[in-house]
Amino acid sequence: METKESKVKPKLNRIAELARKYRDEPIQSIHHHMDRWWLEDAYHQLKANKAAGIDKVTKEEYGENLAENLEDLITRVRSQTYRAPAVKRVEIPKPGSDELRPLGIPSFEDKVLQKGFVMLVEPVFEEMFYEFSYGFRPGKSQHEAIHTLFKDLGWRGGWVIDLDIRRFFDTIDHRHMREFFSKRITDGVLNTLVLGWLKAGTVKNGAWEASEEGTPQGGNVSPLLANLYLHEVLDDWFVKEVQPRLKSNGGMVRYADDAVMYFDRKEDAERVLAALGKRLDRYGLELHPEKTRLLDFTQPRGGDKQSTFSFLGFTYYWGKSRSGKRVIKLKTESKRQTAKKKALTDWIKENRHLPRAEQHQILSAKLRGLYHYYGVSDNIGSLYTLSFHARIAWRKWLNRTGRKRDMSWRQFNFYLAAHPLPEPKVYHPLY
Repeated sequence: METKESKVKPKLNRIAELARKYRDEPIQSIHHHMDRWWLEDAYHQLKANKAAGIDKVTKEEYGENLAENLEDLITRVRSQTYRAPAVKRVEIPKPGSDELRPLGIPSFEDKVLQKGFVMLVEPVFEEMFYEFSYGFRPGKSQHEAIHTLFKDLGWRGGWVIDLDIRRFFDTIDHRHMREFFSKRITDGVLNTLVLGWLKAGTVKNGAWEASEEGTPQGGNVSPLLANLYLHEVLDDWFVKEVQPRLKSNGGMVRYADDAVMYFDRKEDAERVLAALGKRLDRYGLELHPEKTRLLDFTQPRGGDKQSTFSFLGFTYYWGKSRSGKRVIKLKTESKRQTAKKKALTDWIKENRHLPRAEQHQILSAKLRGLYHYYGVSDNIGSLYTLSFHARIAWRKWLNRTGRKRDMSWRQFNFYLAAHPLPEPKVYHPLY
């Protein structure tokens, strides 16, 4: 019996082959590949513990009549009668910041369709995206972006443009977005879906709001569309217009809307920065005037003031090797470090009522997650600071659970000896 996997994988291979063959021509029709088997595969890839959209339907509920639901969904998509529902809009704290980031939560059926859509068109766009683009792409990761930037700066450093686009996801221009999509894929069914998602609107506190610009973060389709937008506006421009005009070497690393450009010569960096704002403005985007900056990140000499910049939660700075040579190093960005310490303390405080064994299990998992992300070369000190902070906070709140006698440090250390918390470790060597 043929399984859904055996039906989907050959189609993915054919689409990728088609994209390679017609790399410089628009793809006219591929929506027919997205059938019930395709969407069933998309359904099974979605996590069950995610928040529900405005319809409050969960994965389990949608799956009770999965075959019938998917057949009906495919019929509406192919007849172009599917209407993307509004997304539920919530606000979550930005990492290491007091600011809030808007997040869109689609209905579950829309999540299934978005996932199937991304599976379908991703192989087409992957053929045109550049290697220095790492955000939300198959086979690429944040640590690869971090390592590439570290490696490219090398021992010399350079003149760095620390680029920040103000409210990027909220200001994407719908007209340009549709033009960029149809430039590569002219399939009418898929273009109708893109328009529907862009215009679906949001629901906040029970009130519907129209979407005249932007794409809400939270759906499966949003990262792909954002990557496509910045590929056309920034990446392609940098490769085809900027690099050929440089007087020396220059490069870029981008993860979603977080990007760093670097140059051997100051005059190249100044010219690019002057043109960058105009380029983004042409497509409805704006450089953040306070967060975007040009800095001298060349190797410092003598008493020169050392510049630093941050990328994906790490601060890049000049330090010294064991032999005394100037080298580029990484450490956890200070505001991220503070935020992670606070998050650990808050969790311990709010969950001190749990059995101690359960607290230990969850706290260990949280620490391992932090070590896995921030465990890069030269950053072991930041990890030990987090580890020490977690121990102090945990003992403090264990002693505020109504115990008759406080747990001394000696007793606490005996407990940790029998039930150790994970030790910091470098998971991502840079050298």
